Amino acid sequence: MNKHTRREFLHAAGRASAGATALAVAAPSFGAAGANERITIGVVGMSRGRVLARAFGGHGVRIAYVCDVDDGRLARARQEAKADQAVTDLRRILDDKSVDAVAIATPDHWHGPAAVLACEAGKHVYVEKPCSHNIREGQLMLEAARRTGRVMQVGSQSRSTKVLKNGVQLLREGAIGELLVAKAWNSQRRANIGHQEPSDPPAGFDYDLWLGPAPMRPFQSNCHHYTWHWWYDFGTGDAGNDGIHELDIARWGLGDPGNPVRASGHGSKMFFDDDQQFPDTQYVTFEYPGGQSGQRRLLVYEHRIWSPYVQEGHENGNAFYGTDGYMIMAKGAGWKLYGPGNELLKEEGGKYSVSDHTADFLEGIRTGKRPNADIEIGHRSTVLVHLANILARTGRGTLAFDPETEEFVDDSEANALVRRTYREDHWAVPRGV
Repeated sequence: MNKHTRREFLHAAGRASAGATALAVAAPSFGAAGANERITIGVVGMSRGRVLARAFGGHGVRIAYVCDVDDGRLARARQEAKADQAVTDLRRILDDKSVDAVAIATPDHWHGPAAVLACEAGKHVYVEKPCSHNIREGQLMLEAARRTGRVMQVGSQSRSTKVLKNGVQLLREGAIGELLVAKAWNSQRRANIGHQEPSDPPAGFDYDLWLGPAPMRPFQSNCHHYTWHWWYDFGTGDAGNDGIHELDIARWGLGDPGNPVRASGHGSKMFFDDDQQFPDTQYVTFEYPGGQSGQRRLLVYEHRIWSPYVQEGHENGNAFYGTDGYMIMAKGAGWKLYGPGNELLKEEGGKYSVSDHTADFLEGIRTGKRPNADIEIGHRSTVLVHLANILARTGRGTLAFDPETEEFVDDSEANALVRRTYREDHWAVPRGV
C-alpha cells in the first residue's frame, strides 16, 4: 500500500471509530446474529488460550476447537475446555464454516497473520495483546476488520474492567484538572534465559508450524515456550508482553489520542547476560501534539525487568498528572485520587476482569457494536511498543513519526523496522506486507 492510500485509509478509519459505540460502516452479516444463538469459537495457542477457553466457556460458548503445535498442551487443553476437537493447524478452524470466532493466543509473530486470515474466512477475532508483531501488520489487521465487517477485540482486559473505567471517567471529568502527563511503568524481576546453541525441537512439538511465516531459523531451547518474547523474530520484548497493558491504560487516560509525533529516550540491555535481544531497561517519552487547549501532552514509559521492588506500591502501574492533582492506577488493584498537598480524595479497589472482556467481545458479535478494545484502539497502543523497540534497535535518541502514514520522518533505517521479513511463499504471509 502506498503512502497516499494508507493515509486515506487511516483518516477514514479514525473517523469511523474514535469512541464510536456502533459500526460506522454498512451493517455486516454476522455468523451468530441472534441474541440467543450459541456462539461457536476456536481457541489457538493453549498456554494463555487455556485462560480464554475457561472465560468463553463460562459464557456458554461452544468451544469447537483448541489448537496448539505442542501435543502435550493440546491434550490437556482439550480435556479442560471440553472442546469438540483438538488440532495443530489453524487452517482446520478457518475452513469450518460453523465456527463464528477465533481467539488467538499464539506468540506475537502469529497474531497479525492469523487475525487477517480469520477475518478473510468470515470469523470474528479475539487477539491477545500486543495485537501485532510490527506496525505494518497492525495496519493490515485494522484494514481486514473494517473491510470484512468482523469484530476484532484486543486482549487488553482493563478496557472492560469497571473499576478502571470509573477511574478514567474521573480523569475525563477533570478530577485532576488538565491532564498533561501520563506515566506507565513495567518493573519486575524476570529470569535470565542463559546462552544456548541450536538443537533439535522436543518430541511432540511441530516447530515448522510454530515458526509459521517467520523466517526459518534453527530451534533453540531458550527460544521456545514463553522465552520467545525476548527474540526479534517472534516477540516484542517486555514492552509488548507486560508493558502494553500500562501503555494502553495511559493512552486511555489521555483520551485515546492518535499517534504521537515523536519518541525520545533509551532502551538497552543493562543487566542480563543472556541471549535476550530486547532491552531489559527502557525509558521513553512519547509526545502528542496539542489538543483544544493547545497544550502538548506526554506519555512516559519506564521499563526495568530486573527490579526486585515496586514503585508507587505496584510492580506495573500508571500515574496521571494534572494541574490540580494526580491519580495512581494499577490494573490489579484499582486507583487512588490525590489533590494538592498529596491529599487522598477518593479511591476504589478492584482487579481487571478477563470474563467481562470476553463478554464484551461476544456482545459485539451479537449486536455489531465496536468492542471496548477494538482493533483500532489496540493498534494505536501497540504502535507505542513498536516505537520504543525501534528507538532501542536503531540507537536513536529521538525519532520523528508521521502520525498519519505511521512511518518515520527521513529515517530509512527506522522505516525498515516498520515491517518484517517473512518466509518465502508461506501460506500465512498477509497480503500487502
